[in-house]
Amino acid sequence: MPAPEILAPAGNAEMLRAAVFAGADAVYLGLDGFNARRSAGNFTPQALQEAVCFCHARGVAVHVTLNTLVYADELDGLARAVRAIAEAGADAVIVDDLAAAALVRAIAPELKLHGSTQMSIHTPEGARELADLGYTRAILARELSLEEIRAICAASPIECEVFIHGAMCMSMSGQCMMSAFLGGRSGNRGACAGPCRLPFDASGSLRPGQPGSACHLSLKDMDLIPHMAELQAAGVASVKIEGRLRTPEYAAAAVAACRAAREGKPYDEALVRDIFSRSGFSDGYLTGRSGRAMFGVRTEADAAATRAATPKARELFRREMQRVPVRFSISGGVEDGGIKLTARDEDGHRAIVYSENAPAPAQKDPLPGIERALQKTGGTPFITSEVENLTGPEGPGFLPGAEWNELRRTALEELLRQRSAPVPMPAKAYTLPSFPARTAGGVPALAARFERADQIPGAELTAQLRCLILPIREAQAVPDELRSKTLLELPRASFGKIEPDAMARLEALDGAGFAGAVVNNPAQLRYKTSLPLYAGLGLNISNPLAASEYACLGIKGMLLQPETPLTAMRAVAPEGLPTAALCYGHLPLMLTRACPLSNVKNCAGCSGSGRLRDRKGRDFPVRCSAPGFAGMRTVYNPVPLYMGDRMSELPVDLAVAAFTIETPDRAAQVLDLLLQNQPFDGEFTRGLSYMSR
Repeated sequence: MPAPEILAPAGNAEMLRAAVFAGADAVYLGLDGFNARRSAGNFTPQALQEAVCFCHARGVAVHVTLNTLVYADELDGLARAVRAIAEAGADAVIVDDLAAAALVRAIAPELKLHGSTQMSIHTPEGARELADLGYTRAILARELSLEEIRAICAASPIECEVFIHGAMCMSMSGQCMMSAFLGGRSGNRGACAGPCRLPFDASGSLRPGQPGSACHLSLKDMDLIPHMAELQAAGVASVKIEGRLRTPEYAAAAVAACRAAREGKPYDEALVRDIFSRSGFSDGYLTGRSGRAMFGVRTEADAAATRAATPKARELFRREMQRVPVRFSISGGVEDGGIKLTARDEDGHRAIVYSENAPAPAQKDPLPGIERALQKTGGTPFITSEVENLTGPEGPGFLPGAEWNELRRTALEELLRQRSAPVPMPAKAYTLPSFPARTAGGVPALAARFERADQIPGAELTAQLRCLILPIREAQAVPDELRSKTLLELPRASFGKIEPDAMARLEALDGAGFAGAVVNNPAQLRYKTSLPLYAGLGLNISNPLAASEYACLGIKGMLLQPETPLTAMRAVAPEGLPTAALCYGHLPLMLTRACPLSNVKNCAGCSGSGRLRDRKGRDFPVRCSAPGFAGMRTVYNPVPLYMGDRMSELPVDLAVAAFTIETPDRAAQVLDLLLQNQPFDGEFTRGLSYMSR
């Protein structure tokens, strides 16, 4: 297999320089505004162009992140960002929202599209769907085992990129709403406050209301550098180092380690650990050994180790790596009255310089000394690959070594100048379509989503619901008389054998009388079924252009992303397609493959449910879909969202009450409140419905 690209973080210009000088093959960075690390230094359009020129001069690719959810009033700015990226000459754009992908295709179709890890691509069908959508690379979820990575790479028509080192989010990327709903800072919009690093304690011995102290949502950093050869053999095209919010020294240490591992050489493992870790590293996802060993926190000892290691790591980018081959040709000589030195790179650039003085006849063969002078390319990105003598049998004659050094310096400076010239990518004129807006005022119809069929209320309440939504695993428990108004919900995560099982289950239920299926992952757009498809929470739809793109893919209706404020919801009104919003529910704040409860018990002794106590004494319910590595865990908000007394303010066709941890009796009580538009009977939240941006 080809050696994988080493892709390094560049949160600012200093980190970019460190990563490139240390030997990264590519860097990824953010343009101001639309990226998943808004608190990084990031780059203005002008600084982006300078960064691209700097990198391209050294043969390094630049990938620009546009991987956050956007709202309707931000689409013009997003289009301008795409144009700026094209004008800077970047190599690829990392996107999450289908709106961003649509703008890239419309404005700069030559820009490569990379599917962000925020898209939760973690199955072969997901990679195939991205290929069909015009992407050239899938950035896979961090939760995959080596066997799963191998299967995706084997099936994928496009490149696959995996994270090899750096922080691991507790939740699957793109499926976390904890920061948004606990502090108003959305990780899906680039402003994650990192609440998972705070105390969330799974200990069963805590008294009611006692604050939690253990950090059972905090994972150690990932380190798969020792597995480089296995990742290469699996077919991985690019290995990505996480860490745009970290230091230049961190980037350089990780890049240097990856380069050595790719070449099969030893590297300074202690430096990699000391420059940043959370009491060590984990390879639990790759090896399929998730458990308490994956969890860790950043200690004062870790911070002290980083301070001690920083000077050593800084040496890794004090001088830049020589990597751009250059071929020198010598012509002229004594009879010509001067020397002509030509420097050529492999990209067709050429620099020609002439000696100021005529060479003297040589007393001995001057070529060995000339070659030594022309090979002194330290301090530049160039490395001499060949010195070609075109002066004939008499040779070039004698020039002092200082003159040859000056000829070399001048030629390489000119070659670097040429390689640094901006090369904009073609960008087309584009006018954003006008999208109709919806006005609030009417009361949307009510639908209900149930985690279990036994939560479905009696016939009197059920008759007042427009439709029911249940997980596909509950299909056989749905009464025949309710199937015509029931949508079957596909899982947001389908690791390992779950995807083929879900595909087979959906295909088997074709013709069984159900009203449709809810898709929660791009992969599921490919599943074979004649049922109408509706977009669920997992697709993160928050703007009208993304809604339009999903409509073109056959979606017949959509649930809007729960973080979307009401003002932004009004702009999502696709013609002929119903939209929906949550009006009630304990929101799923995290979807995790690692189990936080494993810190205090194992699967054999677990009922599949538990709780996490935060530092304020609140209990966050945890539910498991299946035991072991294949299962997923959901962490719910202890305080439910409620809009029942403000239903007329929801600018959608359908208001969805989502029942998860409720008993059947409690589900019926809440439905009765919603149907009567009554105030809630306990503590609740409006979520981000009224948040101003």
